[in-house]
Amino acid sequence: MTVYLPPIWALSLLTRQAGECNVVENMAKPIPLIIFLAALAVLAMVLALSIGSAQLSFTQTLSALVNPGESLHGNIVWQLRLPRASSAFVVGGLLAASGVLMQVLLRNPLADPYILGVSGGAAVFALLAIMLGAGAFFISAGAFFGAVLSMLLVFALAHGVGGWNTLRLLLTGVVIAAGWGAVISFMLAISLNTRVHGMLFWMMGDLSHADIPLWGGAVLVFGLCVALMVGRSLNLLARGDKQAQSLGVNVGRLRILLYFLSSLLSATAVTVAGSIGFIGLLAPHLIRLCGVVDHRFLLLASVLFGGTLLVLADTLARTLIAPEQLPVGVVTALLGVPLYLFILNRGMAGGAER
Repeated sequence: MTVYLPPIWALSLLTRQAGECNVVENMAKPIPLIIFLAALAVLAMVLALSIGSAQLSFTQTLSALVNPGESLHGNIVWQLRLPRASSAFVVGGLLAASGVLMQVLLRNPLADPYILGVSGGAAVFALLAIMLGAGAFFISAGAFFGAVLSMLLVFALAHGVGGWNTLRLLLTGVVIAAGWGAVISFMLAISLNTRVHGMLFWMMGDLSHADIPLWGGAVLVFGLCVALMVGRSLNLLARGDKQAQSLGVNVGRLRILLYFLSSLLSATAVTVAGSIGFIGLLAPHLIRLCGVVDHRFLLLASVLFGGTLLVLADTLARTLIAPEQLPVGVVTALLGVPLYLFILNRGMAGGAER
């Protein structure tokens, strides 16, 4: 029996009935899927807390969480693994949510959170801090400053005489990203050999120095709440600007909101963990392939799934060549490239069958 999978570029399946707009979702019920993804996230967190150079059983992990005390297991879980696992989940959620919003904004299913140069700006100032021998706080502060600067620069330059549109925004972001890339190459070329390793490690995504992500989690919750508030408008915008405008959506304001909100989410993710690819691209696609098209449910499911993916990827990064560690961005790229090609081929096959 042939199983039909909808094309990955389908952002929504909407119809109009009897003169009023109703969203008709050709999809599996989203609530059971979200419950399943939440359970999967908990399982991934338990796995991340249990696996490492010192293996802990489920009972030992649970005991260490409930009664941290001064025990060895408690220190391992609370001081080493929990900060890293929670940071991985938050960063994965930030990237997934940013990816959903960026894909709606640009109406491009290949858009990822970094397509407009946010990660490039963050990398330049983070690498500058590393070159100067600054500590972790200044590296993170530099990354956030660079990401915000890049966000504002793209937004300002994308304004033409008649305002800004999606194509102009995309082209401006690509050019700015290329410019940041040239600066990064120059910095790597002139840096001391003792600094280059740390700079490359940061650029490939690193969670080894992560702490409990309080402010990252706060940004994720804030961004998710704002996005959910405009979820219905996102569904309409996915149909096209003209239809959204005819149904009362202020498209200009909504696009500006999506741009800044998506950029804020990705800037926060880069600040915490450096540049980690594919999570913001793959998580929304995989959720859409499960039949979720309503952006309110798509956002929730993508955050859960993106966080779970990065927790599992970071667990692999810690354990594959233990006691050495891989940058988590290397693992996401190694797993993401073949997975994305598989999804793309299935999506094209589904489109052909249709």
